[in-house]
Amino acid sequence: MPDVLLESQLPGRTYRGKVRDTYDLGDKMLIVATDRISAADMVLPAGIPEKGRILTQLSAWWFDRIKEVVPNHFIAVIGPQNKHMVPFELGPEYFGRSMLVKKAKRLKAECIARGYISGSGWKDYQRTGAICGIPLPEGLRESDRLPEPIFTPSTKPEVGHDENISYDQLETIVGEEAANAMKLRTLAVYGYAHTVALERGIIIADTKLEFGYWNEEVILIDEVLTPDSSRFWPANEYRPGGPQPSFDKQPVRDWLSRSGWKDGDPPPPVPAEVVAATTERYRTAYKMLTGQELPE
Repeated sequence: MPDVLLESQLPGRTYRGKVRDTYDLGDKMLIVATDRISAADMVLPAGIPEKGRILTQLSAWWFDRIKEVVPNHFIAVIGPQNKHMVPFELGPEYFGRSMLVKKAKRLKAECIARGYISGSGWKDYQRTGAICGIPLPEGLRESDRLPEPIFTPSTKPEVGHDENISYDQLETIVGEEAANAMKLRTLAVYGYAHTVALERGIIIADTKLEFGYWNEEVILIDEVLTPDSSRFWPANEYRPGGPQPSFDKQPVRDWLSRSGWKDGDPPPPVPAEVVAATTERYRTAYKMLTGQELPE
């Protein structure tokens, strides 16, 4: 099995997320995508080979393409040719998975665009006929395309599950101007990305974005349109009326649900075949979208 990076060890770490570690460089930040994987709101003990590099390279690919649609924090992916942009020594294990970005002040909400009815949205619709309070037509099937994409913000607590909130609640948290920018820019990114991905054989069913203030402007931050933050479905296998095959960590979720693990138990070890299947899904999504193999 190829080497995995589960922990980054660099000077000045300010935040350790489920997957990403963030380092403060003054007016910039360095975001290192590790090979950690999470499921059921916990980090599992196994790493997924190449995952961090795929997330970083794919985010960079999208950031470069959507910069004319929505401003974002991306500056560069760090490799041997531009390692001088970082003020400390980086080993080769960090190349291709480390992203230099503008230092923005994160807005404390997540922005979800949904173009299809799936996941928690499908469960919500079955109960209420709506998703996050947004009423939808009767008779929709699981995985059906929605009449138009919808915007459903959520909060991101330090522990536990994300909590869906209304647009009014979003305005209370971030202010009217920021909330409006977040909504418009989330839907713009999703609309553009859905068109681009569909041309390459992938349906983006939904995606989660984050924003921050930089120079008094609301810009896109964190990652964008990766298998960790989005539901990617193969377009040639799309059959509404049930769950869809996907290019994400679904093999890990499926295995965890079959393993007998119960909420509150320690995370179990992930079998090698599940790890390999997950890497293959991430690689396939990257190649289909970019038309290229993952850079070495």
